[in-house]
Amino acid sequence: MTAATPDASQPAVPYGTPEAPRIAVRGEARLEVDPEIARIGITVAARGRDRRSALDDLTRRNAGVLDLVKSYGDAVERLETGAFSITPELTKHGRGERVRTYHGSVRVTAELTDFTALGELTTRLADLDLTRVDGPWWALRPDSPAHREARKKAVHEAVQRAREYADALGTTLSALVELADIGAESTPPAYPQAPGRMRSAAYAGTPEETPAPLDLEPQRQRVHAQINARFTMVPPQL
Repeated sequence: MTAATPDASQPAVPYGTPEAPRIAVRGEARLEVDPEIARIGITVAARGRDRRSALDDLTRRNAGVLDLVKSYGDAVERLETGAFSITPELTKHGRGERVRTYHGSVRVTAELTDFTALGELTTRLADLDLTRVDGPWWALRPDSPAHREARKKAVHEAVQRAREYADALGTTLSALVELADIGAESTPPAYPQAPGRMRSAAYAGTPEETPAPLDLEPQRQRVHAQINARFTMVPPQL
């Protein structure tokens, strides 16, 4: 079915006429599919009595984390280093402001496509000193076939609904006039917004914190597509 091409002598109008009545319908599709990507957030920390020692320690630990993640090869689709900071901690007592120690941290984000490797990698990362693992956040790729399938189903539903209305009026559809995507596919919130099932592993080596277990069970993704469609119909004989 193709969109109608209006005659140049009869410009198209945004509404139906007795000679070419229109029908407007909505098509919608909801799918639930397996995730394609797992994102994890890794925070590496360091402490030092002076800025240089804290920075050197942080650099060394961050390099170790990056090397570990990269060792998983094709299982890691994307690896990014994010926010970096070195912050002084002042003494609580005494005159004047004195730096007690320096705290450094750097944030790394990794995306994995091999969920079998995910459990082993997160365990090894969480076992490192002053390293925190958050996630995973499950997602689909922007070009996932699931999005295309949802859009196709939404269009098919709109066409079927329009045909049913036309049949109820004792007529048939003539041409497609307009197709509008009004409800783009729903995707999981972008990192660092985490779903409710997210768990974190606390910094290794800090006994005051009790690590919470990571939930590594892949979370099914909901895909939603919604369209509006307008058709012209053969004038019904009412």
